[in-house]
Amino acid sequence: MKFGVNLLIWTANFDASHLPLFPRLRAAGFDGVEVLMYAGRDFAVKALRQGLADTGMECTICSVMPDGLSLIAGDAAARARAVEQLRENIAVTAEVGAKVIAGPMYAPVGYLPGRRRTADEWKWAVEGWQQLGPWLAQHGVEAAVEPLNRFETFFLNTAEDAARLCDEVGHASVGVLFDTFHANIEEKNIADGLRTVARHLKHVHTCENDRGTPGSGHVEWGPVFAAIREIGYDGWLTIESFGANVPEIAAAAAIWRDLAVTPETVAFEGIGFLRAMAASGLR
Repeated sequence: MKFGVNLLIWTANFDASHLPLFPRLRAAGFDGVEVLMYAGRDFAVKALRQGLADTGMECTICSVMPDGLSLIAGDAAARARAVEQLRENIAVTAEVGAKVIAGPMYAPVGYLPGRRRTADEWKWAVEGWQQLGPWLAQHGVEAAVEPLNRFETFFLNTAEDAARLCDEVGHASVGVLFDTFHANIEEKNIADGLRTVARHLKHVHTCENDRGTPGSGHVEWGPVFAAIREIGYDGWLTIESFGANVPEIAAAAAIWRDLAVTPETVAFEGIGFLRAMAASGLR
């Protein structure tokens, strides 16, 4: 098991100025960081590699679809551009040395057309990831596609649908990111949601129901960790939260209040709780 934290608590635009965080995170018990990548061509590859090398940490990459790019767009040219952007991001993920790129990589977050998804949109998402599967394998990277809650996307909300998407894509490099924050809204039972995606599970975001410090809310962590042990998942458990001092991310995630005494409290108190839960064997 590896424990990570998403740097979105501090920044949406990682660069060398954030490297002093790395020793602090390592000392707190984190094995790695998760860094947002909009477009690989603009990513601070050198700085991230330096920070990882200096601290002995690892990293994962998270990514979203920029406005105007979507695997489910009605315009074939827009879908093709989305595939090319994901190809670029996958290649840069490998260049950094990360093995996982994760996120809602199908449509921009917040795109809500006021209807259910169509059969064509589903087909286009499957086709897009079928194109990307061999590219992922070539670069030694796995994609973890994330279902979001209904207020952030109309396209992929449940563990059941995420598993079905991966079944239809049919490539071992394409799997699921399971996020307990979204599952707390959309699943009848969070632990059962983990079991549903077990065969495709590539990454887990261990987030409290309000995006605050893990252990401070009503997520049923005992059953969650019992399910993690039951399915034999041994990958990343990553805290994802958002600092109100990052306006573009706070707006996208509807963060209108402080989630903890300071944004980084979520990380530095959360890691102790998650490590204790993982070690306890509690059910």
